[in-house]
Amino acid sequence: MSLKHAVLAALLEGEASGYDLAKIFDVSVANFWASTPQQLYRELDRLDEAGLITARTVEQERRPNKRMFSLTEAGRQDLHAYTSRPPKPSAIRDSLMVQVQACDEGDTDAVRGFVADRMDTARAKLARYDRLREWLLNGRDEETYLREAERIGPYLTLMRGRSLEEENLRWGEKTLAVLEQRAAARADSAGVTGAPTVR
Repeated sequence: MSLKHAVLAALLEGEASGYDLAKIFDVSVANFWASTPQQLYRELDRLDEAGLITARTVEQERRPNKRMFSLTEAGRQDLHAYTSRPPKPSAIRDSLMVQVQACDEGDTDAVRGFVADRMDTARAKLARYDRLREWLLNGRDEETYLREAERIGPYLTLMRGRSLEEENLRWGEKTLAVLEQRAAARADSAGVTGAPTVR
């Protein structure tokens, strides 16, 4: 996927400033497509030049003027064409996985700490996703929301993000348990082999 289509999809929610889009990316889109604010602003300029979005300037008295972006018909058509093509296979590139892969030859205690940190991050993301879910549902149950909401794409991607973080927690718990068991077994082994012989 390209950042282009992530931005176009985010603008389906309606007109937004670059700042608004950065917040949308941070809160919801980040669970499946990461982008820095700088990348986002550069992409907005490219999309505007290509005629896929339009920008208007809103004058503000005590703040700098802001640009508000919205989809053009060409942008909607581009997004429609994009959704009709099969996606490219996704590939995971995760430095923590490389560290876990090599933990037998490395600093296992440090790797255990990194896994615990990943779990903390997963918990924080789940809490954020749960707040977003409650905001989307707005007092409705899931079945009612999915039947009545004008757009369900943001909810479905949110659920995918939640499931990924839940899996991160399950994997982290299992990994920590295995590493702790192995560390304890090594400590026991070292204690037995290193103990003085009693005569």
